[in-house]
Amino acid sequence: MMTVSRKFSLIVIGMVLLLWGCGGPRLMMPTPNVHLNGEQDSFHNLNEDLKQTEVKLFYVTDRMPEQDDEGKLRYGYGRSASLAFGDAVVDLGDNFAWEDLLEASRTQERLKPVELTLGKITEHIRGPKTPFPYAMVDGKIVEEPSWVEQGAQTADAFRKELIQQLALTPRKEIFIYIHGFRNTFDDAAFAMAELWHFIGRIGVPMVYTWPAGYPGLFGYTYDRESSEFTVFHLRTVLKLISGFPEVDKIHVIAHSRGTDVAIAALRELTIEMRAAGLDPQKKLKLHNFIIAAPDIDLQVAVQRISGDHLPLSAKRFTIYASPDDKAIGFAMKLFQSPRGRVGTYGPNVVDEHLRAGLEFGKDNYSVVMFEGASGGFVYEGDKYGHSYFRNAPTVSSDVVLMLRDDLDPGTPERPLERIDLNFWKIPPGYPAVKPAP
Repeated sequence: MMTVSRKFSLIVIGMVLLLWGCGGPRLMMPTPNVHLNGEQDSFHNLNEDLKQTEVKLFYVTDRMPEQDDEGKLRYGYGRSASLAFGDAVVDLGDNFAWEDLLEASRTQERLKPVELTLGKITEHIRGPKTPFPYAMVDGKIVEEPSWVEQGAQTADAFRKELIQQLALTPRKEIFIYIHGFRNTFDDAAFAMAELWHFIGRIGVPMVYTWPAGYPGLFGYTYDRESSEFTVFHLRTVLKLISGFPEVDKIHVIAHSRGTDVAIAALRELTIEMRAAGLDPQKKLKLHNFIIAAPDIDLQVAVQRISGDHLPLSAKRFTIYASPDDKAIGFAMKLFQSPRGRVGTYGPNVVDEHLRAGLEFGKDNYSVVMFEGASGGFVYEGDKYGHSYFRNAPTVSSDVVLMLRDDLDPGTPERPLERIDLNFWKIPPGYPAVKPAP
């Protein structure tokens, strides 16, 4: 008979192997179906400076800086008490010209694979360590002035860099990607670069990358606590960017364990702002808040998301879930989630209490269901069905339609099929497209 400790160890090992990822070069995600439409061209109005295979990403991180064997900057899984801001260059296609990349971005039958490579990483500025020293003065909390001044200087330098990049696009919007468990700095940069490319290179792409990627058996537990460590920093970043007058909208796209980081930060900001009599949606400028394959206990999520009314803190609050997500299935076994986890959330687990809440207020809150393996979708780069938001051309199309075209679910241009309440289904071949002439 298998002991409880042995069973637990096997589940942890299985999850580590499951989410380890594949070896070899990183290839660009499959082309979203929406880009197969020959009547649309998302790239023709681009600023000429953006018409290149190299993508310049901004990043904010509380990973500890390191040096590789050649003395170049890199970031590992160590935790830093200070936030760093910089940019990284991702090349979409080694030896590809811009025209070659466009051709590869409009077909599922690529003549040659598009390999992603990470170029130079440049850290522009590092803020002071947090939290700041503080004291109670005349009944008020006062932080140490020199630390506050250093933080203000960091924020100003950050803003000036963003302004320069915003000048290249008519849409003054920031797209922030928050990665999940065991993702490296490189993984996060690749995911944001290809996503930003397919949403039409609009706004400014940014990666918020936290100290994940600890190797070995205890990688999941280390990364889980790193995700808790980073919440204070993400909260600081969202509050900071939303305060820049040059920024009109902020979009957050979080994946896997990163969804818990995003939810926790948004919850704390929401409570803070409502206590001050402010509208979180207006103050934070959150337009889309997307959590894909959420690695969160369902009952915990209901308390945090519904209990603290988080959907009202963004114009559009979207969850992507799949019953075929094996990684979430392992997490459910590991944590013995009584009602399951949000990543496999569907109308079948909605009880009377939750149904009453969903029926009362459902304007900007939606759950988009994707049937992967059971729906005939198999992608060799994601055999466990956890990164479908980028690997399934139907799901990535829905993300593009939401972010690029600002469409609500169920509209003619974003024809999701309603299942029940706030639940929508991505049908096979979604969306219907006209082939190029």
